[in-house]
Amino acid sequence: EVQLVESGGGLVQPGGSLRLSCVVSGITFKNYGMNWVRQAPGKGLEWVSGIDSGGYSRSYSDSVKGRFTISRDNYKNTLFLQMNSLKPEDTAVYYCAKEGTYFPYGGQGTQVTVSS
Repeated sequence: EVQLVESGGGLVQPGGSLRLSCVVSGITFKNYGMNWVRQAPGKGLEWVSGIDSGGYSRSYSDSVKGRFTISRDNYKNTLFLQMNSLKPEDTAVYYCAKEGTYFPYGGQGTQVTVSS
């Protein structure tokens, strides 16, 4: 069973940056694509970004393209999301998710709040 531990969230001002991490266990991490998904207060789940197993192919939602960068370290079983130029509408709980899985993904998520 996959286990996911997200971290790196917090309170940041508009225009600021955060780097999220997700440590993965219970699976052979290097064999799977991974995603970041977020849930804003009172809203549904929104896919944010995805990366293939080798880290070569990356995709982003239109709402974060050009501001967020997904990456992974297959030696450390860790997924990352570098978030720059943050906006209030980026406020959400951020989850990492193994490809092909549905909520709940196995982690507790990390809260990101963008506010002045």
